[in-house]
Amino acid sequence: MNQKALLALSLSLALAACGKSEAPVSAPTPDLATPVTLTTADPMANNPFAKPSDLYLQAPAFDKIKDEHFAPAFDAGMKEQLTEMDAIAANAEPPSFENTIAAMERSGRVLDRTNKVFGHLTGSNTNDTLDKIESDYAPKFAAHGDAIVLNATLFARIKSLYGSRESLGLNGEQLQLLNQVYRNFARNGALLDEVSKTQLRKLNEEQAALIAKFDENSLKDNNESAVVVDNVEAMAGLDEDVVAATAAAAQERSAKEPALAGKWLIPLVNTTTQPTLQSAKDRGLRERIYRASIERGAKGNAFDNRNIILRMAALRAERAKLLGYPEHATYILEEQMAKTPKAARDILTGMAKPAVAAARRDAAKLQKLIDADAAANKTPGFKLAPWDWSYYAEKLRQQEFDLDESQIRPYFEMNSVLENGVFFSANKLYGLTFKERKDLPVYHPDVRVFEVFEENGSTLGLFYADFYARASKRGGAWMNNLVDQARILGTQPVVSNNLNVVKPADGKPTLLTYDEVSTMFHEFGHALHGLFADSEYVLLSGTNTPRDFVEFPSQFNENWALVPEVLRNYGKHYQTGAVIPEALISKIKKAGTFNQGFGTVEYVASSLLDLDWHELTAANQPADVLAFEKASLEKNGVAMDEIMPRYRSTYFSHVFPGGYSAGYYSYLWCEVLDADAFQAFNDAGGLNRANGDKFRKMVLSRGSMEDAKQMYVHWRGAEPRVDGLMKRRGFKG
Repeated sequence: MNQKALLALSLSLALAACGKSEAPVSAPTPDLATPVTLTTADPMANNPFAKPSDLYLQAPAFDKIKDEHFAPAFDAGMKEQLTEMDAIAANAEPPSFENTIAAMERSGRVLDRTNKVFGHLTGSNTNDTLDKIESDYAPKFAAHGDAIVLNATLFARIKSLYGSRESLGLNGEQLQLLNQVYRNFARNGALLDEVSKTQLRKLNEEQAALIAKFDENSLKDNNESAVVVDNVEAMAGLDEDVVAATAAAAQERSAKEPALAGKWLIPLVNTTTQPTLQSAKDRGLRERIYRASIERGAKGNAFDNRNIILRMAALRAERAKLLGYPEHATYILEEQMAKTPKAARDILTGMAKPAVAAARRDAAKLQKLIDADAAANKTPGFKLAPWDWSYYAEKLRQQEFDLDESQIRPYFEMNSVLENGVFFSANKLYGLTFKERKDLPVYHPDVRVFEVFEENGSTLGLFYADFYARASKRGGAWMNNLVDQARILGTQPVVSNNLNVVKPADGKPTLLTYDEVSTMFHEFGHALHGLFADSEYVLLSGTNTPRDFVEFPSQFNENWALVPEVLRNYGKHYQTGAVIPEALISKIKKAGTFNQGFGTVEYVASSLLDLDWHELTAANQPADVLAFEKASLEKNGVAMDEIMPRYRSTYFSHVFPGGYSAGYYSYLWCEVLDADAFQAFNDAGGLNRANGDKFRKMVLSRGSMEDAKQMYVHWRGAEPRVDGLMKRRGFKG
């Protein structure tokens, strides 16, 4: 979902509580309400980040932003913010909420504007120059964050306010912000002595550099690992549009690699299991695709991530120990809904046993299909392998439910899914309407921009849709904030969704799989969370929630993809316009629990692997990444020859460069909430404005203005129960 972690944790937490200060300060400190005066000699004089964008809602001026603008803007932004923080710390007036906490919220505007665009571009449309800037600045950002968090004078003001918080007459949101700022500083080293602070700075700088390197390696190795096919006959079974797209990909890359001319290039998505494995008839090609996928980051080439992982695990454990925690997982989960690694592990292990049992039953069925095929064709049989699972699972689905992907895709044309499905459901639930804005600049021709309107015609925000895969884009799907909503800054939300749909050849429609449809609804759930943000302060706004809550609105939004009123509105044949037949809808729903054993095992395996990496102590570190991974799967009871984790350690971007370290369990945790919440909607009439408005008011607009669990229970009227999820996955009747 969210944009990749660019800054070290200390910086991200410091900046989250920062904004340009307009609070009065005592002389001789500078007037923070006065904009910085730039001269023509100043490198920022013509820099688009020097001031807020003059485009609608401060949308980024992508037509003016160039690679060379980032470094000087980062330098100027860090300098400006440190000046602002020093002024807050040196204020001769007694600390108050306004001259300290609110002033921090207003600080760092140049740095924030620059970082948001930079983080978005390095994920969505990067290049060697941006990668170099990211690598060069990662340790500088870590040092900058530490300069704020470890500023003893600044923290003394925060601590003083925190100690007297009950007598300050603060409203609920102000009190929540003060509590959050104090915790962020305390948890990131503000209470340490000077010797320990020096040690922490070194750990943070090294980790930031490793994060940037892991990210760079992953993108480059993903591109390098794309599978080259010499003969079109080997592509048998793949949709003709996919074949055309792979030919176009090879032709495009042949400009740099002439040997690819006239061939086919199968790109890899971020997960272990690749979409092409579902339909490729050639077993040899399936094995090549699968092995290319699982070997990423572990091939001994320039992009090998294994040593980075070992060092990052050690750094995180050492950092946690320095901060007073037994290990990194305990440190992270203290601030999440789960609170402890044991609570997160319990929900995962509770799903592991029934999931493995279901997967083994399915594996036996798939083996029977393989044996039957071999007998019918008088060919040698073989044992089910990981690269066979998706192919024979699709055959089994056709056999058991008379359903295959080729029946579905013609009804899921991408624009129809977006406008007649995703936008349609948002209108029914929340009264939103959308208008495309072709006048606003974009960073790539494939990107579309929509203005989002409330029912009364007022503008809610802007939504950027970037759905096609490309070599300059990292794998996966996510949501970014390009501009945060915050009343203190007078800003409205500007958000984006990124997918990685293979772009068809020119003139061909973009037909989605159901998984891609579900992903589009999922990411728009994050977008709604950002668009509906209604907070005074940045730190509490929108998706700035615990990791094991932030996936709840997105996973909940997936449910509307299969609601009949919505599905019939977007599910129309791209050639005839015919509405998807009721019989086909029924098949899709009946197949909803199909292959859930596989999906749950690969997810739970990754989640437990994440926890195992981050429950390591500083004194107990492994020497071999792949051996540790193997031992983790066996120990946790999820080791199956036919199923690998959804992400192996070496390309596990969620937890090593990303912000989900010790938090990948969050998707399952949030799915418990999602299944329970959808039941609540259905009990109250399903897809209607009354339900949507209540959910928006009590959940989606609230950000972190109250404890996440209390927020959920307040809306739901009861604690969430796991029964709905168990039924959804077919593990309980």
